[in-house]
Amino acid sequence: MKKRIILKLSGEIFGDGKGNGVNMVSYNRIAKSILKIQKENKIELGIIVGGGNIFRGREKDNNFNRVEADNMGMIATIINGLGLQEALGNKGKLMTAIKIDSIVEQFNRKKANEYLEKGHIVIFAGGTGNPFFTTDSAAALRACELNADLILKATNVNGIYDKNPDQYKNAKMYKKISYIEAIEKKLKVMDSTAFAMCWENKIPIIVFNIKDLDKVLKEKDIGTTVS
Repeated sequence: MKKRIILKLSGEIFGDGKGNGVNMVSYNRIAKSILKIQKENKIELGIIVGGGNIFRGREKDNNFNRVEADNMGMIATIINGLGLQEALGNKGKLMTAIKIDSIVEQFNRKKANEYLEKGHIVIFAGGTGNPFFTTDSAAALRACELNADLILKATNVNGIYDKNPDQYKNAKMYKKISYIEAIEKKLKVMDSTAFAMCWENKIPIIVFNIKDLDKVLKEKDIGTTVS
């Protein structure tokens, strides 16, 4: 059984039925599942949260300055981090790559390690703290820094496909794929920087449907494994 795991959650799962806005019911629902999988699998668990439910400015306006858009997106992840921390109660610890000392603790590798070893679920918000990097890259970075055994990436589809399954009925799902294949095929489920970091540090990735969160560590046939 893998011991230390980084779970990447997209911001949309914290929104309403369409993945938009802030929804307290969603925070509580996801927190319940997170607490369950940590307890049942006896793992150390870190969470990377996205912010797409709050802000996706670049997708709607390509003229919007990339740096400002990315900064707004990083702040959106902190909002989700605060919501999830509240839902997790005293088990949750929130750390951010952006310095906002009066609201949230800044990321520190040694302190994060201490929290994980003590059984806290550590939420990492603020992305990498720099524009031009996705929350996928943040997940890979934290996994490398904290010597994680595995990255779990929750999505709205069952795994990695050769093309968009929402657009193509004949889309093929991969059960296993190598890092280099994922990069060469330009598969959009994670960015190439994240794949490359995991490849270099030999950290496997499982991409799966968020609906399978409760059982992803118990059933071997769920999702796509990148290794």
